[in-house]
Amino acid sequence: MSDTDPFLNPQPAPDRLFDYRIRRDIRDALLAQLPLFHGTLLDVGCGRMPYRPLVTNPPSRVERYVGLDVEGSIDARRDITFDGRNIPLDDNSVDTAMATEVLEHCSEPDHLLREIRRVLKPEGLFFFTVPFLWPLHEVPHDFFRYTPYAMRSLLAQAGFSAIELRVHAGWDASLAQMLGLWLKYRGMRPWKRQLLSRLSKPLVAFLNAIDERPANPGESTMLTGFSGTARKPAH
Repeated sequence: MSDTDPFLNPQPAPDRLFDYRIRRDIRDALLAQLPLFHGTLLDVGCGRMPYRPLVTNPPSRVERYVGLDVEGSIDARRDITFDGRNIPLDDNSVDTAMATEVLEHCSEPDHLLREIRRVLKPEGLFFFTVPFLWPLHEVPHDFFRYTPYAMRSLLAQAGFSAIELRVHAGWDASLAQMLGLWLKYRGMRPWKRQLLSRLSKPLVAFLNAIDERPANPGESTMLTGFSGTARKPAH
């Protein structure tokens, strides 16, 4: 694993202020759930499989990793091809499924969630992350930004149970992320972007340090994104 890997070892370098926090939060959310990962794992929308080294090593008990993605996906290294609607696996064939920053790109998330539930074995675990504060990306295939309430409802309607959600960050980290995104994507001369990024790094670090993660998101809560787990019922 590279010390500069933005997925497994994210660093708050001036040129990574836009995604440092979100990458760190996704990694930490995965680490927290790894002891529950086991058997055959399906990585839905695997892309370049950045988390494969993490989910296939202890404390994970995954024995077989299967990457699923659509044909033509940028830099995808898939094991099986997804037609965008039906997962080409048998019912009750995987023990664990994960989808990191994928569901916002699904035009029919309710159908995909039902498909994930179908291929999971009874009591199988589904882990996911979704962004909340993020610009349009992979257009035109960027369809949704979910609230925790919407996600809980979609999972329940798809037949999942034992749904648990965890917000990644609050107001201060959200402001830090917006500053990083502005520095990354706002049109400006390269020298100005580099200068402002170096000057902004201490402020971004301070905002992330003082951030308080909302335990129970409610009215006027701001969040960067969130993760969750759900299980296929035993019967």
